[in-house]
Amino acid sequence: MDWLGGFCRVEEDKAAFERLASYDAAMDRLAGIDHEKTRATLVRDEGRAGTSTGVNIRPGHDDDGWIVPLPVRLSDGSQVQLFKDGEALHGAYEAIRMARRRICLEVYIFASDNTGRAFADLLCHKARQGLEVYVIYDSFGSLATDGGMFEQMQRAGVHVQAFHPIWPWDVRFGWRPFNRNHRKLLVIDDNIAGLGGLNIGAEYAGSWVVRLEAKQGDAWRDNAISIVGPAARIFLRSFINTWRYVCSGGRLTRMFLMHNPMMHERGQARAVADGGVGELGVIASVPTLHAPLAIFFESLLRQAQHSIDLTMAYFAPANDLIAALIGAAGRGVKVRLMLPQICDVPILLTAARSFYERLMTAGVQIYERRNVVLHAKTLNVDRRISVIGSANLDYRSIEYNCELSAMIHSEELGQQMHDLFEHDVGYADRICLEQWRKRPWRDRIHQWMVNRTRYLL
Repeated sequence: MDWLGGFCRVEEDKAAFERLASYDAAMDRLAGIDHEKTRATLVRDEGRAGTSTGVNIRPGHDDDGWIVPLPVRLSDGSQVQLFKDGEALHGAYEAIRMARRRICLEVYIFASDNTGRAFADLLCHKARQGLEVYVIYDSFGSLATDGGMFEQMQRAGVHVQAFHPIWPWDVRFGWRPFNRNHRKLLVIDDNIAGLGGLNIGAEYAGSWVVRLEAKQGDAWRDNAISIVGPAARIFLRSFINTWRYVCSGGRLTRMFLMHNPMMHERGQARAVADGGVGELGVIASVPTLHAPLAIFFESLLRQAQHSIDLTMAYFAPANDLIAALIGAAGRGVKVRLMLPQICDVPILLTAARSFYERLMTAGVQIYERRNVVLHAKTLNVDRRISVIGSANLDYRSIEYNCELSAMIHSEELGQQMHDLFEHDVGYADRICLEQWRKRPWRDRIHQWMVNRTRYLL
């Protein structure tokens, strides 16, 4: 396929980096952000912050209280922009609109609502313009999606592949219905990448892509980052691995990529794979007997020296990770968890609560985010190492799913992540140990039962 040959020449192609006059301007155009206007608006309306659910529902939404941070520059010239809620999908939409050569999109849910169709129409338009457009969607995650939308994209020239077709008669290689592709990744022109927890759908975008005339269910709270510059090519490698797998089959390990995952050890960043110390690490994980994702998270928690801020949509980890959190609190690390009060998978909310008493007894602070469906998956260690991606701390993410996480060693980004956590604290309830111990026995028994079977969730 021309696809494979073209990507083999990516490492020698320098032209893509000349398309944007400066990285600063590129990040602002990518996000659709006017930083001065944004800051002025939010400072003016600061007194009203806290009166909403704390979600960026639409452009100009001034009661959220979140000030969009400036991009963070890495040593190789790449810039990282932190996104909150629907503005991430707005940034993705604008990046696709500005694309000039190639678009690579990998997503778990590609909904066929107004937001999804807006993306689909734009991808069709770019394909008709002559761009190379590639889309991978998960067949289970997108089970409710109108298949006609994908057929429309194919007719327009978009290369579309379903990951692990859920119906056996659609399978070309091997039927693996339990292994899903939960990654969310966008790569544009080989030098812009975006990843995080957001799928393509109205609940994630709010009115940032298509204006919603009325409230459509609960608001969703999520995070993402974009990367402009040479570092984006690492994520291109991940997409190439996935595309080759869905096109030709083979072992799931073909999708695995580990680039410079950083561990926090004696206050320094160190590389444990691929050689070389760098600020950016990437784990594109696949289901294996010895999941590197769990090992990585546990190592970060055990090496934390000052603080751990963990925001997690689905929290049902193995005992080793619980022990690492308790151990960190025991040696004086300030450990804080931001977990959902509303969950789209209610049994996972019960699973998370089954750990509360044990964690709080050890000194861990637990908050439940109010009024929204918390879907973010982030970790901030010592305000220096930030982890963001698609991976939850549950057995499905670690032992069944293909996930994608980025680790960035930057005090500037670490401070931004800390500020974002503090922002969520303003819209959260802190769980009190004494009150929690008074919960009904019915709840205790239910939580105990779910805890014992959480590896099946």
